[in-house]
Amino acid sequence: MSTPWEVLHPASIDPSGPASIADFARCTGVDEYDGVADAFADIGRYDAVVVRVADLDAEVIDRADRLKVIAKHGSGLDNVDVAAASCRGIVVCNTPGANARSVAEHAVALLFGVRRHLHTADRHVRAGDWDRSAFAGRELAGDTLGVFGFGAIGRETAALARGMGLHVLAYDRSLTADDSDVEQIETLHELFERSDAVSLHVPLTDETREVVSAAEIEALGPEGVLVNTSRGAIVDETALVAALADGTLAGAGLDTFAEEPPGPDHPLYDRDDVLLTPHVGGVTDEALARMSQRAAANVRTVFDGRLPESTVNRAALEGE
Repeated sequence: MSTPWEVLHPASIDPSGPASIADFARCTGVDEYDGVADAFADIGRYDAVVVRVADLDAEVIDRADRLKVIAKHGSGLDNVDVAAASCRGIVVCNTPGANARSVAEHAVALLFGVRRHLHTADRHVRAGDWDRSAFAGRELAGDTLGVFGFGAIGRETAALARGMGLHVLAYDRSLTADDSDVEQIETLHELFERSDAVSLHVPLTDETREVVSAAEIEALGPEGVLVNTSRGAIVDETALVAALADGTLAGAGLDTFAEEPPGPDHPLYDRDDVLLTPHVGGVTDEALARMSQRAAANVRTVFDGRLPESTVNRAALEGE
């Protein structure tokens, strides 16, 4: 091949992915530029982009004259303007399930952390204190976990929870009667009303933005815990802050926020009933390797003239 494909990838990526397409692609990391803005200013030279969290909006896509595929390093595509890509005939694909186990484990870890006050107990010991009575926790076994969104991550979370003795409820409009291994709930409000804790696993869309409102949080109750490893904007953060402040909710474990990173004066920072992590649910060595490899495999598939199985704009492209 005389002219290799030019592929732009995130600054930090498991090297196994780029190495797997070295036979036809020349891969460049965003870290070889002064920043993401400079990299996207040069977008016109690339045939493929592997993207993690950077925003590929219509303005960037409209300047991507050579771009043939946007391969998401992960599953959520709220940072990619899929419609703009479709108008340009650009394949948009992701790596669903590649980080499912990692995110599911993190969701359960957040629930454990909140119920057993691990973050505050850690600070307590580091400060030289030893008041065991101040950190009486609550067992998870016997509780009911509500899972909102029953895709790959939701299913992994449910499996882990059942293995620890929790009863699992699920709300997802795509569930069918064949999904008999979980108790299906008819409405989101009922899911919150019947659960001791709820874990969120849905993508951010116009339909799911702030769908977890004050009503759902109130339904979860004063002993309830909300866990969010999906997207921060799914939750009405103002309502969440108010519910924690007035005791409507017992606690929350949050890996994602409406604005990332949160501002320096975010009201949740001062709350001991909230456990916060910096959107690292899917960041494990194993998941990073899988996402890198699968994103690269998707690039290869498009190079070979085919659509990846995970193409999200297949209908638009085949309609053309």
